[in-house]
Amino acid sequence: MTHRLDDVIALFDGLFMPRHGTRLVRGDDEPIYLPADASCSWHRVVFAHGFYASALHEISHWCIAGARRRQLEDYGYWYQPDGRDTGQQREFESVEVAPQALELLFSRACGLRFNVSVDNLGGEADVDRDAFRSRVAARAARYEAEGLPCRAEAFRAALATFYGEGASLEAALAVGRECLEKAPEPA
Repeated sequence: MTHRLDDVIALFDGLFMPRHGTRLVRGDDEPIYLPADASCSWHRVVFAHGFYASALHEISHWCIAGARRRQLEDYGYWYQPDGRDTGQQREFESVEVAPQALELLFSRACGLRFNVSVDNLGGEADVDRDAFRSRVAARAARYEAEGLPCRAEAFRAALATFYGEGASLEAALAVGRECLEKAPEPA
């Protein structure tokens, strides 16, 4: 199975540009979310280095962010880069459980292997990757039992249709749009 960035971009943009004015954009170094501004009339979910997994991860953050947060650069979240101490790492992991759980579900939908990210290679903190992986898996199971956020469900359905069923982009987009129509949320 081929996972082309152009396909995931087309799925995201096709679902969310019309209703939310948001596009998925290849970036260089660090991923970032940029709301529309004077220089660009649409919101941008920028993923790092052209990595497919980075695209899925950044999409998961966008799928969780509410309307108010989507008006703020990087959703207004705190981020301490690599090199966190134990307390900072604990805080990082607490805000990453839900997005990484969605990323896990997106990865499954398109047949990709998921790797949990503790994102602290040079930190002072002892990182328990297995414990964090378990928390992410438990949150993914909870999403599956209770339901995903509307945008996340639409994107997952489009991925599963395109990759899992081998449907065309248009057919996958139709399935995702149907999900959005069933459970509309404010733009």
